[in-house]
Amino acid sequence: MKEQKASKRQLLLIASLIFGLFFGAGNLIFPVQLGQMAGHHWLPAVIGFLLTGAVLPFLAMLAMALTKSKSVFDIAAPVGAWFGTAMLVAIHFSLGPLFATPRTAATAFSMGIAPLIPSAYQQLAMLIFSGLFFLLVYKMTLKESNLMDWVGKYLNPLFLLLLALILVLALVLPMGDLQQHVSGAYQTQAAFQGILEGYNTMDCLALLALAVSVVYAVRNMGFSEKAVPKLLAKSGLLAIALESFIYIATALLGVSSLGIMGVSPNGGAAFSNIVTHYLGNAGIIATGIIVTLAVITTAMGLSASFAQDLHKVFPTITYKNWLRLTAVGSFLTANAGLTKIIAFSTPVLLFLYPFTLALTILAVLHRWTKQEPIIYRLVMAFIAIPALLDGLLASPLASENWVKGIATAYHHYLPLAAEGFGWVLPAVIGGLIGFALSKKKLA
Repeated sequence: MKEQKASKRQLLLIASLIFGLFFGAGNLIFPVQLGQMAGHHWLPAVIGFLLTGAVLPFLAMLAMALTKSKSVFDIAAPVGAWFGTAMLVAIHFSLGPLFATPRTAATAFSMGIAPLIPSAYQQLAMLIFSGLFFLLVYKMTLKESNLMDWVGKYLNPLFLLLLALILVLALVLPMGDLQQHVSGAYQTQAAFQGILEGYNTMDCLALLALAVSVVYAVRNMGFSEKAVPKLLAKSGLLAIALESFIYIATALLGVSSLGIMGVSPNGGAAFSNIVTHYLGNAGIIATGIIVTLAVITTAMGLSASFAQDLHKVFPTITYKNWLRLTAVGSFLTANAGLTKIIAFSTPVLLFLYPFTLALTILAVLHRWTKQEPIIYRLVMAFIAIPALLDGLLASPLASENWVKGIATAYHHYLPLAAEGFGWVLPAVIGGLIGFALSKKKLA
């Protein structure tokens, strides 16, 4: 095993892998939509977006490094082995075959293939496309060592090259200036709206899930287990810096686009319209290639990490069989109607996210928390009810009168609850009580 420092080329390769794994289509189209909505208020909106869309994911990577964790299980284990296993299974199935992985194929199809197919053949075309998509993902992640080559060396650089072409064209031939109309809540709360948009990327959740794949890839390069945390922190910072640059550039692209077009119904339509403006009819194909490259790397990362983590916890089932499960499950979900699945998956993700963020912050504060079980357990206990309520209010039950009554009280009495951050104050209270109890025990 190597003990020497990583070369600049190796750091860039690991950073390329990290970036390629978690930077999907959502990361590409959210900032474009934000730019169109924020108009000339783009600066505070982008700053808010970077706080939750870039800083939080880096903290997740830093949390893995500081606690020398290899997976979600290790991060959550101070609460108890049962909790670590439950978090690992819940996060991976939510990001895997139940939600995020199927969405990668659906997004690539809707933005790059669907515009070229007559409506009568859309369902058949989706069946064929998603089948080929997940077969390719399965084949490319069959060997765990393949991930660094396919994502870090080939697919991610190609994606960045094509995206750079669009951004250069936008710089040379801008569609408008940056003094454009502001829409909706961005008129008075641009920074806060940006924070919410970045929060919705849920990259913090994804990075904790994907960390195991990065750890495996780094170790397959020949580095010792001791060297991995520092490499994760350094290369993670490079990846987040690149992501932040792209967020800023694509947000400005969205602002500029208002010079010749109105606000699009969503970020995907906005990005597609912008590419078509610069490349004509070839823009549809270019959009399809760019988005497919963005999502296939994420699908590979989610599939590989799903199989690696679950094989580690349930070793009687092989890595290959877990990989087959997520490939087949993702294919079925994508074709069963993704919008129906979102009705189930979104509440689950909103329930999980407070726990994930709290675990990340506790790990970043490792110097003081020292993975002390009493601190972790009290924080998780205090945020359980707000997390449950956030999930409930995003579920189909939200329209029921009894749920509306709960929502009114929840939003009225708990600070930040109406904005989706009702778990923050309980987490702080639980952490302070746990810290005091841990100090008393040591005394």
